[in-house]
Amino acid sequence: MNPTHALAGSQHELGWNLDSPLLQIPEEGGKPFAWTIRNAVEGVQVFGGIGSGKTSGSGRVLALKYLANGFGGLVLTAKTDEKAHWQEMCRLTGRTDDLIIVEPGQLNRFNMLEYISTDRDSSLAQNIVQVLHTVISASQEKSSGKQEDAFWETALDMVMFNIVDLCLLAYGKVTLQLLHDVAQAMPQNPDGQPTPSRTDKKDYSAYDRAFITAQQKVDRLVEEFRKRFPAADLQHLTDGELTQQEDEAIPELRRMQQLDNFFFEVLNKLSSKTRSIIDFSLLGFLYGLLQDPCNTLLFRHASTFTPEDCYTKGKIVVINLPVKKYHAVGRDCQIMFKYIWQRAMEIRDTHHNGRPVFLWADEAQHFLHAHDAEYQATARSSRIATVYISQNLPNYYANMSGERSAHRVKSFIGTLGTKIFHANADIETNTYAADLIGEAYTEETQSAKSVAGGFSASETTSWVLRKMVRPEEFVGLKTGGPDNDYKVVGYMHVQGKRFASGFNHKAVTFSQHYVALNQATR
Repeated sequence: MNPTHALAGSQHELGWNLDSPLLQIPEEGGKPFAWTIRNAVEGVQVFGGIGSGKTSGSGRVLALKYLANGFGGLVLTAKTDEKAHWQEMCRLTGRTDDLIIVEPGQLNRFNMLEYISTDRDSSLAQNIVQVLHTVISASQEKSSGKQEDAFWETALDMVMFNIVDLCLLAYGKVTLQLLHDVAQAMPQNPDGQPTPSRTDKKDYSAYDRAFITAQQKVDRLVEEFRKRFPAADLQHLTDGELTQQEDEAIPELRRMQQLDNFFFEVLNKLSSKTRSIIDFSLLGFLYGLLQDPCNTLLFRHASTFTPEDCYTKGKIVVINLPVKKYHAVGRDCQIMFKYIWQRAMEIRDTHHNGRPVFLWADEAQHFLHAHDAEYQATARSSRIATVYISQNLPNYYANMSGERSAHRVKSFIGTLGTKIFHANADIETNTYAADLIGEAYTEETQSAKSVAGGFSASETTSWVLRKMVRPEEFVGLKTGGPDNDYKVVGYMHVQGKRFASGFNHKAVTFSQHYVALNQATR
């Protein structure tokens, strides 16, 4: 192994041409290997054991290059020191003014439900449910993808959709508190009969108020519709014909009928055990989001920024709700914002604004969700540079549980075009790295000697197919620090490009003292 250093790109303005180099990796006897913006937006996966230098080595070098070249981005946090890490890197690259830190005690806020409600291009209720479903699915441990799981997911989605639609029909908006209150007060009558609260106007629950308000709104619409018909015309219409015309002309009427049918027919026909599981799953999730700091930062107040600021203004959003401190609630809120951010980045017009943006997740296994593979498949065309950093493959398996989890993880990782493997003691990850790098024929000479009946010697030469990098070699890679002159070595494998050796991989040294020079960006 003869590792080479990853150096800075050229110091002139790189702009945002996809073929502009971000890293110049020296090659023996030739021009440096250029790792470009195009490679960046094809995604990066960094593996390395504890203390391997994956964050302070290759991770830091890539982050500094992205910042120095004007990328906007989103940073998800698992550890409590990550905010300070990004503040320092923004200072080094002159990007401090672009930093937006979302954390308790700061003024930065993002109202997720308010933001989703501005999207009128498709079903608003379905959009909200999709976001909530994504987070719930990511936060729950699935046993094996059995049929029961599909039932629970479908049932929970139906309940969420109808609660959201009821709130929208009644009030024209959705808040987290309103969702929780309506969900908590849904009618529960095993006989499927209207509950007393439907006719008793005393002590209305949040559900009753929403249902009555929605019904009154629909009744007014029906009344206004009938006023358009002359009295003589109404006399000639049968009740069935009039109802059909009302259904066709008033979408709110159809929605109200569907809501009535769901809450008093479909939902009430569920067994008490099934109903309890659905109710507690939804209420438990909503209750967690209602707790501070998540409620204050991401639901209660008006937004002070939007995901679009990352590509229109080059903002770097750091969601400082580290999993190590805020645990499941911090993780769920970050997954929710990540999903909303991904959707916003995917639909932008890169011809109008070509600024690359990055999605950064150290300890990335905490932030996976079901749509990551689909998102990553189009990340290149959306100019999204994903960087996921994790210790090993089993970390991903544990957080993407269920049937065929290993295949799902490797399928997703396969969508990330560049992989960097640092020192690691995990056998499976090292074997995966060795298999990915591949095999090559090597010439081997064998000698044979004999002394029976006189001395004789012979040599035979053969070509043997062997792994170019053995799995055990990853264990001994340099991990930085004073003992290694602050140098970190990692095998870099780049999809679709070859180094001077003719292969897709190279042992590269990353300096922990590396500082990206400020470069003009547009």
